[in-house]
Amino acid sequence: MSIVNPAIEPIKFLIGTWEAVQAKGHYPTIEDFSYNETITFDSIGQPLLNYNSKSFHPETKKPMHFESGFLRINPGTNNLAFMVSHNFGLVILEEGTVSPDENKITLESKTIARMSFSKDPEVTGLRRTIQLLDNGNIKILTDMRTSRTEYTNHLEVNYKKIE
Repeated sequence: MSIVNPAIEPIKFLIGTWEAVQAKGHYPTIEDFSYNETITFDSIGQPLLNYNSKSFHPETKKPMHFESGFLRINPGTNNLAFMVSHNFGLVILEEGTVSPDENKITLESKTIARMSFSKDPEVTGLRRTIQLLDNGNIKILTDMRTSRTEYTNHLEVNYKKIE
């Protein structure tokens, strides 16, 4: 059982392990794709959740994209910071808010750092919405902007809780 800091009450609905029921990706510069993904949000008693994501190709089961980070709440507020490191050399700081009445989180990138030998195009912006649905699933929508494109929907994932 997770140790839960009272400050994370507005985002406590995320605690657990979630498996993608449907995960779709698209972008103007690539072919549409689907993938399998498992994400985990875990509490260790601080005003944040530890976050991990692992995605795999649906047929070959080969690893695709891994992420690790922290979703931190500013205690006494609904303000959030999501710090995420990606296995392809990107680190993104997103900030936003949680709307407790809607169980909805809205985030937008504030800082993006990339390793010097990352391939183009460069990611220049990210917007993410996380929402608890009436059926108990969560839905995450991610919009991305690159050095070649404006903000465009990139990922749409519906997750069910497995732990």
